[in-house]
Amino acid sequence: MKVTNYQGPTIDPFSKGLGNVPGTSIQLTDAGRLEWNLLDEDVSLPAAVLYADRIEHNLKWMQAFVAEYGVKLAPHGKTTMAPHLFRRQLETGAWGITLATAHQVRAAYHGGVSRVLMANQLVGKRNMLMVAELLSDPDFEFYCLVDSVAGVEQLGKFFGSVRKQLNVLIELGVPGGRTGVRNGEQLKAVLDAIAHYPDSLQLAGIELYEGILKEEHEVRAFLRAAVETTRALLNAGRFARKPAILSGAGSAWYDVVAEEFAQAADASQIEIVLRPGCYLTHDVGVYRKAQTDILARNPVAKKMGEALLPALQLWAYVQSIPEPDRAIIGFGKRDAAFDSGMPEPARHFRPGHTTPRDVKASEGWEVFTMMDQHAYMRIPAGADLKVGDMIAFDISHPCLTFDKWRQVLVVDRSYHVTEVIETFF
Repeated sequence: MKVTNYQGPTIDPFSKGLGNVPGTSIQLTDAGRLEWNLLDEDVSLPAAVLYADRIEHNLKWMQAFVAEYGVKLAPHGKTTMAPHLFRRQLETGAWGITLATAHQVRAAYHGGVSRVLMANQLVGKRNMLMVAELLSDPDFEFYCLVDSVAGVEQLGKFFGSVRKQLNVLIELGVPGGRTGVRNGEQLKAVLDAIAHYPDSLQLAGIELYEGILKEEHEVRAFLRAAVETTRALLNAGRFARKPAILSGAGSAWYDVVAEEFAQAADASQIEIVLRPGCYLTHDVGVYRKAQTDILARNPVAKKMGEALLPALQLWAYVQSIPEPDRAIIGFGKRDAAFDSGMPEPARHFRPGHTTPRDVKASEGWEVFTMMDQHAYMRIPAGADLKVGDMIAFDISHPCLTFDKWRQVLVVDRSYHVTEVIETFF
């Protein structure tokens, strides 16, 4: 996948999680020149931290997985909203980047991404105009979803008025789910509506999101129905793109999607595109559980051996130990996700010592509630913990940690800061 030329921004000295930046002339990707080290307290805490070696492992693991099935990868960029990481994914072999909104698409484009699958409906004049402006670049390839006659008509009229052609994928849905056509009657109506706008709309394929289903048999049935629909539309000559796109897969069922789509599709007629996003940083909560299930049921994942690794942590100071069984940590809801479980203490470091130590579950350290800027951590009486100690916390659901940070630090195995990555939420 082509990555366009990109001139990155400079370090913003007003962002949290950074040190004493000498002006703003340092490029984010040249952060290593600052010679910061996390353990030497060169960085203001709390800070969101990525581990370079684990990011590299996860990039290669997922690319190898999709290669085994002969399918393409368009990771969902909403997880990180970091164009620097998008470019890393593309350089490792991704087909494109998936996004959810027009402003995300624009941020990705200006960050060097030239192929975007917007796994969402494009609605509203200003949003359509933003995409139309990007389509003035002949090297920019864009796809969005449609699931209603009304949506098709709005897109067809607008893009006809600006003399641009828009690639659309019909989204399939399930009763009680979110977007997507629910039955054959709705599908036919959307197909007929698209046919009314041959100069402005081009049907490029079929899309679905299986993550709203909870049981494997339901997921497989949904995927098989999508394959049948795609084949029927191919036979009827309804797709303008060759090969037609067939896309699915969030971060929980991507292995099942790969199995079902790869078994059923002819690569010369159908291009399969998977869209997991959380694999890049992984976590110790909902996605670790999902990955454990994948390793248990999927032969390719089993053969590959080592699983995805959690690559994102939040580092913070112990602020206070006001009671023998309670420590107050200097981070809160403004800094870390808490919707899918509280952050978990993983590493403990006392400034002046050599290296951090791993925190064992048996030690009984547990975050049990958070306020905006404070986390309450339960500790056993007599725990070896002091004000000013540094603790690294694993998180669950990386999407809702990334969106709290404008800039995220990348460190090597010696905790030297090698990069500062900017996000665009």
